[in-house]
Amino acid sequence: MSVASDTLIVGKIGAPHGVKGWVRINSFTQNAENIFDYEPWKLGANQTVQVDQWRTHSKALVAKLVGVDTREDAELIKNLDISIATSQLPELENDFYWKDLIGMQVITDKGYDLGILKELFETGSNDVMMVKANPNDAFGQKERLLPFIYDQVVLEVDKQGNTIKVDWDPAF
Repeated sequence: MSVASDTLIVGKIGAPHGVKGWVRINSFTQNAENIFDYEPWKLGANQTVQVDQWRTHSKALVAKLVGVDTREDAELIKNLDISIATSQLPELENDFYWKDLIGMQVITDKGYDLGILKELFETGSNDVMMVKANPNDAFGQKERLLPFIYDQVVLEVDKQGNTIKVDWDPAF
């Protein structure tokens, strides 16, 4: 999900499109076209680029990046991650980004400490939290997978307290 704590991967450069430096864009944003709301992009480890133009093409996104003028240039950046600075993300009032939840303490509604939220990922039906259990977990768990279903499993996210309260049986 993240290259570093201050960057966020939002997409990936795909195959070249044509001979004038255009590339396919694989967007990881909820609405695929939103990837173009965030600039500049950082490609790979240290290359910063600006989008010159973009458009949809056969249900896909293609873009012309500044300084990428030939098919050969496009081949050199193929498969590179597109990341942005997290400071480019809009502030959320009563919501949160996944990146904000990583590292939070996960506790049950009865006060049992399940551990630290290590990762979030999508599945077909709902998002899932991977919680790294405490070393002295009473149930011998190393990690737990909990569905991220708000108001059913996830009861409260407390940003100030750095905790996520869940309705979950620690033995499961």
